[in-house]
Amino acid sequence: MSDVASSNPGNTPPEPPIAIRSQYIKDFSFENPNAPGILAEIKGPPAINVQVDVQTHPMGPNVFEVILVIRAQAMNGDKTLFVVDLTYGGVFALSNVPQNLIGPVLLIEAPRLLFPFARAIVCDATRDGGYPPLFISPIDFAQLYQQKVAQLQAAQAQGPGGSPPPTGP
Repeated sequence: MSDVASSNPGNTPPEPPIAIRSQYIKDFSFENPNAPGILAEIKGPPAINVQVDVQTHPMGPNVFEVILVIRAQAMNGDKTLFVVDLTYGGVFALSNVPQNLIGPVLLIEAPRLLFPFARAIVCDATRDGGYPPLFISPIDFAQLYQQKVAQLQAAQAQGPGGSPPPTGP
């Protein structure tokens, strides 16, 4: 305890390395194209595809917008049950984060903080659309980050004619 007091003479708590300044729905869509007829046709569990992406945009010194993009589509055979598109954002302030850790903090920790709120929006929308609530399984944002880094490295290895790099810091 004395180490904390000596490094912080005013006894004010240290500023957290990541702070959420705000969070918001940036874009949201729920499509139920075959309702109400499709609701009577459902015989078994639908095929559900969920895609997730994370994007970041600098807003100022040590302030970043982090965007969590979730798209979920449910199919009953060849018919669409529903499509949910959610773009959920947050503004994050970073303090005392080393330069080499800014990318991982923004692409792993920030979406980890946003995810429960985005998950609840998707869950509520599917329930309100007449279906059982869609509970998206927890996402390993560290693995998603590693995939983005691998894609970026592959694109850089391809040279100027390669595919565009993933969005990130």
